Amino acid sequence: MLANYLPILIFMAVALFLGAALMFLGGILGPHNPDTEKLSPYECGFEAFEDSRMKFDVRYYLVAILFIIFDLEIAFLFPWAIVLEEIGLFGFLAMMLFLGILIIGFLYEWKKGALEWE
Repeated sequence: MLANYLPILIFMAVALFLGAALMFLGGILGPHNPDTEKLSPYECGFEAFEDSRMKFDVRYYLVAILFIIFDLEIAFLFPWAIVLEEIGLFGFLAMMLFLGILIIGFLYEWKKGALEWE
């Protein structure tokens, strides 16, 4: 059984060694000429005008929650639809519970106005 994993372990070891060796060589052989322009913060082509720890608008988080809701729904619905006949009623009810929870999140987003674009 463990012999099946030997090629994967060898591949991971070679990848780690090669990655570490190339980073080490790049640090030794690469150019070292930092200046103020290279070390300055870069934001969309101009200097940063506010602190990076500023508060974001709550709509940013609402859009992020919407993305998670729809991303999770799609990621689980396709495999579920393929094996629906094999998992039977229990699988159907489990997915309905999952979709119910996602619908509650969607209704919360709708009530908060995340679907209103200004």
